[in-house]
Amino acid sequence: MIKLNELIHELKLVEVVGNSDAEIHSLEFDSRKVSKGTLFVAVRGTHADGHSFIDKAIEAGAVAVLCEEFPESLSSQVAYLKTDNSASALGLAASVFYGHPSRKMKLVGVTGTNGKTTIATLLHRMTMNMGLKAGLISTITYKIGHNDYPSSHTTPDQLTLNRLMNEMVENGCTCCFMEVSSHAIDQQRIAGLDFDGAIFTNITHDHLDYHKTFDAYIKAKKLFFDKLKPEAFALTNIDDKNGRVMLQNTKARQETYSMRSMASFKNKILEAHFDGTLMAFDGCEVWTNFVGKFNAYNLLAVYGAALLCGFENNDVLVEISKLEPVAGRFEVIRSTDERYAIVDYAHTPDALENVLSTISGVRTRNESLICVVGAGGDRDKTKRPEMAAIACRYSDKVILTSDNPRSEKPEAIIDDMKEGVDILSNKKTLVIVDRREAIKTAAMLAQSGDIILIAGKGHESYQEVNGVRHHFDDKEEVQKAFGLI
Repeated sequence: MIKLNELIHELKLVEVVGNSDAEIHSLEFDSRKVSKGTLFVAVRGTHADGHSFIDKAIEAGAVAVLCEEFPESLSSQVAYLKTDNSASALGLAASVFYGHPSRKMKLVGVTGTNGKTTIATLLHRMTMNMGLKAGLISTITYKIGHNDYPSSHTTPDQLTLNRLMNEMVENGCTCCFMEVSSHAIDQQRIAGLDFDGAIFTNITHDHLDYHKTFDAYIKAKKLFFDKLKPEAFALTNIDDKNGRVMLQNTKARQETYSMRSMASFKNKILEAHFDGTLMAFDGCEVWTNFVGKFNAYNLLAVYGAALLCGFENNDVLVEISKLEPVAGRFEVIRSTDERYAIVDYAHTPDALENVLSTISGVRTRNESLICVVGAGGDRDKTKRPEMAAIACRYSDKVILTSDNPRSEKPEAIIDDMKEGVDILSNKKTLVIVDRREAIKTAAMLAQSGDIILIAGKGHESYQEVNGVRHHFDDKEEVQKAFGLI
């Protein structure tokens, strides 16, 4: 519980009407969750406008309303607070309501198209392995120490974020590592959070269904760095052509990482194998359990961020040598007759090319590479033919299949992908709409030593068809096809 005056004091408001001494027992932006003593925040969303539900919230017991426009008739029993941006104000109000939990921990955010989940998860694991309690907010799961909670979004809403962080603080967490999506930045979901560090991985064409232009996508990522405090660190991958763009207006301490040029933190691949990679971090050799150049970048970001968080260099290198890959990220499954399947979350052209080029860099060319790939429905359509073209370029056989079609017809999505298959690649390309059958077929086609890449879903344990999620796990299906379960 908190006095409304305490919230008003920290919010930048345009106007206040009504009793500002009211006691606030909860904050809500969903009118269906409002109860007696609630401050209802009317947020303009992508599908609905919270201002349309102000009356319903008051009927349910709201004692205060935070909004951008006052309703035509005002209740004398309710306090009305006007703001320029309800979404941003919701973040600030949630932070105040929960006692500013992000100020009580070291909070580090990871943004970029690819690598966010791996970097945030590995930083959490490393911190826990060093004997400190940490929180994690990621695409796969939310963690408070060792306890897992279901993940609804890469970056959840303002209330969920602050509630989670408050629980982290109450449970003794000293650090929190979180993925920061471009949607979350644009929608002000991270407003009011006190970041001690930010990491930029890379940026490639993705989410153009939401941002519309690549420039708008870049600007959304950059906004995260623009708002950092001077005491924070901004760690960016300068091997990405937009890496330095992130630092242009930041007040934070600027740090860089690179595998190609001078930077604050550097590493180099010395030996590459299917079971791991020998790397040199700032000249120190370390055997890692990770495969691929993209993972070398991920580990370099982890290395740099850990040092910037105050961990000792030797301790960090020891922990890097112990870390294991994240579920659904280049996860290798081997059959009893030496067929290999790699399950990976690669669902963008850049991520798919990273995985396929990694496999190409390790394979001997005496074996076949079979790629099972689809594209998600209700998402950026421009990447569909590009992903098919990349799969054809690197693979000996390609199976185009269904991913998460959502509200679209899987056949229509695959037709879009086929636009990227050239005449020469037609002979080696199959279309099997049913993903389960596609994985079974790939397993049957594979001989001893052959490699199957199953791309797109990674850790996901469902397939979404017509708005309904059905249980489906790529790893499980591979294990069944290989006769392992």
